[in-house]
Amino acid sequence: MGDYSKALEFYEKSHNIFEKALPPNHPSLASSYSSIGGVHNAMGDYSKALEFYEKSYKICEKALPPNHPSLAYSYSNIGGVYHHMGDYSKAREFYEKDLEITKNVLPPSHPDLASSYSNIGGVYHHMGDYSKALEFYEKSHKIFEKALSPNHPSLATSYNTIGAVYNNMGDYSKALEFYEKSHKIFEKALPPNHPSLATSYSNIGGVYHHMGDHSKALEFYEKSHKIREKALPPNHPSLASSYSSIGGVHNAMGDYSKALEFYEKDLEITKNVLPPNHPSLASSYSSIGGVHNAMGDYSKALEFYEKSHKIFEKALPPNHPSLATSYNSIGAVYNNMGDYSKALEFYEKSHKIFEKALPPNHPSLATSYSNIGGVYNGMGDYSKALEFYEKDLEITKKALPPNHPDLAQSYNNIGGVYNAMGDYLKALEFYEKSHKIFEKALPPNHPHLAGSHMSFAACYERMGDYAAALKALQSAFQIQQQTFQEDNPAFASTYNWFGRVYRNLKTLPEKHPYQGITYSNIGDVHRLMGNYEKALAFQQKALNIQENLQFNPLECAMTYINLGETYREKSDYSTALTYFEKGLEIREKKLPKNHPDLAVVFHNMAKLYLSIRQYNIGMKNIQQAVEIAQEKLPSTHPHLLEYKETFEKIRMKM
Repeated sequence: MGDYSKALEFYEKSHNIFEKALPPNHPSLASSYSSIGGVHNAMGDYSKALEFYEKSYKICEKALPPNHPSLAYSYSNIGGVYHHMGDYSKAREFYEKDLEITKNVLPPSHPDLASSYSNIGGVYHHMGDYSKALEFYEKSHKIFEKALSPNHPSLATSYNTIGAVYNNMGDYSKALEFYEKSHKIFEKALPPNHPSLATSYSNIGGVYHHMGDHSKALEFYEKSHKIREKALPPNHPSLASSYSSIGGVHNAMGDYSKALEFYEKDLEITKNVLPPNHPSLASSYSSIGGVHNAMGDYSKALEFYEKSHKIFEKALPPNHPSLATSYNSIGAVYNNMGDYSKALEFYEKSHKIFEKALPPNHPSLATSYSNIGGVYNGMGDYSKALEFYEKDLEITKKALPPNHPDLAQSYNNIGGVYNAMGDYLKALEFYEKSHKIFEKALPPNHPHLAGSHMSFAACYERMGDYAAALKALQSAFQIQQQTFQEDNPAFASTYNWFGRVYRNLKTLPEKHPYQGITYSNIGDVHRLMGNYEKALAFQQKALNIQENLQFNPLECAMTYINLGETYREKSDYSTALTYFEKGLEIREKKLPKNHPDLAVVFHNMAKLYLSIRQYNIGMKNIQQAVEIAQEKLPSTHPHLLEYKETFEKIRMKM
């Protein structure tokens, strides 16, 4: 029932009697210490759990022969605590001691031997060594198949562990196959409201969640939740977990108010049933922080992430991977705020822990390199960004199967840097690698596929291939309409790009073939003649979303600058200048002084001053643009060539 204080109360009463009645090294006293340790372990008080498990172990060592099964059990308990603490080498050391005894004293088809193999598999699983994890889980499974009846719940649990590895490997069809095998056994072996059946539904829901099939995910999470509501007391931790899972789907769908509603239910239970320093409480705070981050409410996000982090600091050893993940979350908020120095500080703290705690090819280490690369990309330091993104790719290719979505994201990130550097063919090469994986790994309406189409659109727009850009944008928009609510921040970026493409079409010759592109899905069929009003409409939609949320200021800056450019091309120079200055003010606050995005604004303003014949101010702006571009961009970058051309135009007028 999850009432740990009551459990402790009774175990301690029992223990007091044993202490009075038995000699100090009696095996029953060891069992008593072990029971108390188990409660502390469940409460997340790992130092206390170790203390009691070690007391139990010392008695077993003195009272029992060296190959006694109780000694193996003791090693397993201690290994389990180290496992929870993220000390995987220690966990494996104790699990292997357990395995050694168990192999010596029990027959080769004993279920306890299967459990020993499974524990070691679990360590490899958390270390990201999925092939090793599968090797041990399959050894365990073979024993269970021989030792148990075909409908035994332990066999179902074994299928579950194998399914979990395939889920982490991104092989969702395999994951579903094993989770469904497990589920069939649970359905036959257990009553319809058994908590294990609820866990089984939840696991299947988790795969659909990863696949981006939100309706299926909700269907299974809700089945799980209904069982838990009937089977468990209202404050049980599993019920909290259920609320958290449902909240996660709503979060992924962009329904943030619903996500918060369920995450807060999770938090309410977790606060009531677990001690104030339990890692699960930290996770609950972190989930709420994640929603606020997605909503652009960065101060709230930091508040919850910091609450979470304080608990992790108290509850876990300093090199625990969960602490690294916590630093990552805080770093992500600062990154979204455009505070790159702070983001780097937290990402590097996270990275140091991952380097110590995890093997060199662990997927979390790859993610860490990717995060740092993302900051350098945001700062316009493209060579550094590539360096870290390539480290991420190197690990991801080794650690994950060739169709894993994380590998697609790694290729996409590298494509983004080449796009920013003006090497569009390289960018397209990496975007295509990424897109092929997403198409194989994910359902056709997954948000990652929308993001992939957006990447293509950005590249084609820069190449001046507006037909291809619009086609890619339409593909992205169709997916977003199926997946997100109307006010989701993802739409802001899409509207922005539509506005840019419509505006750029106006700059083409009147009889240019792209002017005849047929465009549907956003409105009625249009003959694209470069419609500024349509451009402004989409950019204003983007701004409305961004200004109604506490959005990343740099995203708002991009919209202001796009609006400025549209008004400039409409010859409404005063409105254009107002928007350019708003955008420039944000970028100057948030970006390094030599960031290429600053050069873009200076160039836009230089063109404006050229149009209104204020050549001196125009020259000052274009010189700043050229200086930044010469320092930060390759000599053949289209932006640099364009800036030099504008420089010559202004120079000729002076």
